[in-house]
Amino acid sequence: MSAGGAPVPPPPNPAVSFPAPRITLPAGPDILRTYSGAFVCLEIIFGGLVWILVASSNVPLPLLQGWVMFVSVTAFVFSLLFLGVFLSGMVTQIDANWNFLDFAYHFTVFLFYFGAFLLEAAATSLHNLHVCNATSVEHELLNENQYNINVAATIFAFVTTACYGCSLGLAFRRWRP
Repeated sequence: MSAGGAPVPPPPNPAVSFPAPRITLPAGPDILRTYSGAFVCLEIIFGGLVWILVASSNVPLPLLQGWVMFVSVTAFVFSLLFLGVFLSGMVTQIDANWNFLDFAYHFTVFLFYFGAFLLEAAATSLHNLHVCNATSVEHELLNENQYNINVAATIFAFVTTACYGCSLGLAFRRWRP
């Protein structure tokens, strides 16, 4: 009771006073019915293939292919998390501008994956380079099996980069209508 005898209203509930999150993509399994959801699934599949292929080549050029491995593993994990947040419906409970976060995420990963694609292509192009070891025995940098695996990894890195580019374009359209 206040001094005048009128009851004091309870303080507002802070959980109710947050503004609604800004997102134009559907939450839950409906995300998979959109182009953006389909591209995220393709990014996960093709990014996983890049990761597997580079790892199976025994990483003969660790300076170049180490970055490719880092980008492919990191993008794979974050794309899974990104899709999981949408599938679980948490985007409706977290106050954020999801349209901007979608754009910023895909822009960053697109740049990183484009660099990884270029480095993987450069590593693949060095397959005819002959190097000498400590005993002066000359051998090719990549054997035929490693070369074939790196060609496939380069192709899938390009496809993954293109998927991230398409997702970036769709995210930009949602962010800036």
